[in-house]
Amino acid sequence: MSYLTVSNAMKRFGPEFMALNGVSVAVERGEFFTLLGPSGCGKTTLLRSIAGFNDLTSGDITLDGANLRIVPPHQRDIGMVFQDYAVFPHLSVFENVAFGLKPRKVPAAEIKTRVTQALDAVRLGAMADRLPAAMSGGQQQRIGLARAMVIKPRLLLMDEPLSNLDAKLRIELREEIRDIQKQVDIATIYVTHDQEEALAISDRICVMNAGRIEQVGTPPEIYGDPQTRFVAEFVGTLNTFAPGAALDAMLSQLGLSLPGATVWTARPERLGLAARGGDTGGAATLEGTIAKFTYLGREAHVQVETPAGLVVVQIANPGMTLTHQPGEQVSVLVPREALMAFGADNIRIGG
Repeated sequence: MSYLTVSNAMKRFGPEFMALNGVSVAVERGEFFTLLGPSGCGKTTLLRSIAGFNDLTSGDITLDGANLRIVPPHQRDIGMVFQDYAVFPHLSVFENVAFGLKPRKVPAAEIKTRVTQALDAVRLGAMADRLPAAMSGGQQQRIGLARAMVIKPRLLLMDEPLSNLDAKLRIELREEIRDIQKQVDIATIYVTHDQEEALAISDRICVMNAGRIEQVGTPPEIYGDPQTRFVAEFVGTLNTFAPGAALDAMLSQLGLSLPGATVWTARPERLGLAARGGDTGGAATLEGTIAKFTYLGREAHVQVETPAGLVVVQIANPGMTLTHQPGEQVSVLVPREALMAFGADNIRIGG
């Protein structure tokens, strides 16, 4: 049996809104498990249900084999990190982190040892006597992380903890959170709407949409082998080819025919560009005209108008001299393995 199991979770708010609609997930010991999806998809509702802040309308939650729904929130032994830091401004960093230990009647000597260890883990050991108001957002979030860990919880829940930080700090802190989680080996459920963040730090990702689970898998599985059109479009960038003669000709070049396929797509980085009449390397071609060239340093994005619609091609390591001008005639190269097909029900076909 998995360490944490949620089975057929249903959560209704009012007579019409179903926030969770038959959600079932399993999280293993020490696993970093991410709930990913757009606003309103149910990920925070699921997290709060595990914490006990919301009770399910129906369904089961077990932790280490025990029924969690019958346990009051303050007795669930769960650490929680919020997006708004939730630090006490009138308490020092040390006192903030020690806050959850006093109700547990931990001896003073052990409190000092555990808080010191937690602060060292988040690189705040030298700031134990400071007040949070004198600290940056990233440092305040580290206080929240240390406070959640110091109680040695059975489960760590994190609700978009980096969303209030600037982009560079988010990248730095997400790596630290992952390193700390590995070090303490606590099963962690992490909520985010940021696809790159989820891919960077997760053992597995659960993609949610409209109260349901679309797919659960490792980051390479979620990005490279999406099982629904929603997952393919939400995680990363996706080209969708317009139906018609140009698409039919492209599929014919590749000898592709999948019964039931209604939508054909491809990731921008799986495509290539060549001059008209150049070597295709066995790929199918879509003739087109460059609409826009965007240089981004380590990559460049080229928008090409084709008979199958606007297609984006991503070029890795473009260098300082590569450029394409609007109006330039090119061929978009479409390798057979780049294509992903979906049926009318938006489920992947032949993947």
